[in-house]
Amino acid sequence: MQRFSRILFYLRSQKKNIALYVTFILLSIIFSLVSLAMLAPFLNLLFGLEDLVNTKPVFHFTANGLLDSLKYFLSTIIKKYGANGKEYALGAICIAIIISIFLKNLFVYLSYRVLSPMRNYVMTKLRSDLYFKILELPIGFFTEQRKGDIISRMSNDANEVEWSVMSTLEAIITQPLTILIYLTMLVFISPQLSLFLLILLPLMGFIIGRVSRSLKKQSTESQENLGVLMSILDETLTGLRIIKAFNAEKLIGGKFFTTNTRLNFIRNKMNFRRDLASPMSEFLGVLVLSTILWFGGQLVLSNTSHHTVLAAGSFITYIVFFTQIINPAKALSTAFYNAQKGSAAIERIEEIIKVPLTVNDKPNAKTLERFNHSIEFKNVTFAYDDVTILKNINLKIEKGQTIALVGSSGAGKSTLADLVPRFHDVTSGELLIDGVNIKDYSLYSLRNQMGIVTQEPILFNDTIANNIALGQFDISRTKIEDAAKIANAYDFITAKEDGFESNIGDRGSKLSGGERQRLTIARAVLKNPPVLILDEATSSLDTESERLVQDAINKMMQNRTSIVIAHRLSTIRHADEIVVLQKGEIAERGTHNELLAKGGIYKKLVDMQEVK
Repeated sequence: MQRFSRILFYLRSQKKNIALYVTFILLSIIFSLVSLAMLAPFLNLLFGLEDLVNTKPVFHFTANGLLDSLKYFLSTIIKKYGANGKEYALGAICIAIIISIFLKNLFVYLSYRVLSPMRNYVMTKLRSDLYFKILELPIGFFTEQRKGDIISRMSNDANEVEWSVMSTLEAIITQPLTILIYLTMLVFISPQLSLFLLILLPLMGFIIGRVSRSLKKQSTESQENLGVLMSILDETLTGLRIIKAFNAEKLIGGKFFTTNTRLNFIRNKMNFRRDLASPMSEFLGVLVLSTILWFGGQLVLSNTSHHTVLAAGSFITYIVFFTQIINPAKALSTAFYNAQKGSAAIERIEEIIKVPLTVNDKPNAKTLERFNHSIEFKNVTFAYDDVTILKNINLKIEKGQTIALVGSSGAGKSTLADLVPRFHDVTSGELLIDGVNIKDYSLYSLRNQMGIVTQEPILFNDTIANNIALGQFDISRTKIEDAAKIANAYDFITAKEDGFESNIGDRGSKLSGGERQRLTIARAVLKNPPVLILDEATSSLDTESERLVQDAINKMMQNRTSIVIAHRLSTIRHADEIVVLQKGEIAERGTHNELLAKGGIYKKLVDMQEVK
């Protein structure tokens, strides 16, 4: 049960429902027993295969004692009503069977009514925990993970848990309980015959366990391949224009076909083993039944007039009860196979849920009420997976300053900027805001002081107004419109049929590049943060859009502390300080004119961009 520890943890709050479920299952099994017990021995009595019981037997709590007392009751009815006595007795048996079967199915239905909300509660909690863990994980975690694989864990693995594991837990409660009660009745009827069951049933379980052993490994491999398949699909949908432009349909299609074929092969192997569970358990069950028939028949045939080892009626009841064990045994073996599959899905989900949080709040984290005077990097080094990305960075940004980060691709510009809102934590050294290590501040209050505009506009499939007001509640329409005006977005928004209530599509697909970028700037303007982090927002725009966006950025930067990651160096000529990064270290720093006068790396970069 260790593999199901998370599911059991969720079920701790459902103790009352579990008790109710077990009660309903018990009652359904008991009424099923009653209906079966009414058949074989009493029909023999009715059809004249056995003599009526004229003398009231002395009651004793054994199988034969109970049967004799019930036979005496039926015999009394038959004798009391004369010629119609057998019809009345048959009617009494039929009514008893109908009532018991009705009650059995009523309690089965009630058990489902209790079980269904429990199943949905567990799955809701599991998906919520996984989703919120994804929200908590640092940005660096996702550089090593396929997006499609994470989506697969949230969807396919969670579905596997729902249908395999939850069904298994249901079977683990219901089927063993059914088997146990029937076994108790079988021992009660004939301890001698039941001895064979106690030997043969564990042997059945051992054989089934050996066959299902490899299912978990195959299931893990299947889910991993499904994750790769989802990644290929995600890349295809995202890059469809490029795939078509470069005639890469066959290449991408080949990757999908290969992975899909491998997944098909693994799933076939899994299904072959899983589907073996039911017929194998049925065959083994019939094998045990035949053994019981042989030895039980010997006990009945060995009866003498002086000593009854096992009455024929009791033996028939025994066989009927035993046949009721076969289906639960089949269901239990199928559940065992499913558990092997489902445990692989749980492990993949728990790989995400159990990832340690490297960026989180301290127990008594301070609240950063406002940014007062400076952001300071003190001997900051940052490494990821043993690769040093930033080395010994010393930099102080005074309030109101604009600091530009420049350098070649891979120099560490974005990583340096990402340290400020704690998307990553420094490996060594300190990053201070107003003289306090940022790790001492709560993440919420720290990030509340910052606005970020990225090179690629990040928008959501929602209305324009909701995208601008992202993360803020109870914002008036007037403030949203004012932010749009500052970002030079108001005109194109109001030109749309639904204005600010227009849906912008997946990732803003219904807007142009310049329109998308101006919305992200409006979002930052509305937040009105004292610190801005700008990953050059104009590098991928046409000339007209670039002018509008750059004008919006200039308005937004007024009276704010800004960290600008610059690709187009013409946009940062008036920065208070330009920091040139090379291989994760500060190679040069100064104003635009100072760095040009040095004739170093910065001047070469400027010259390269000015070459026509």
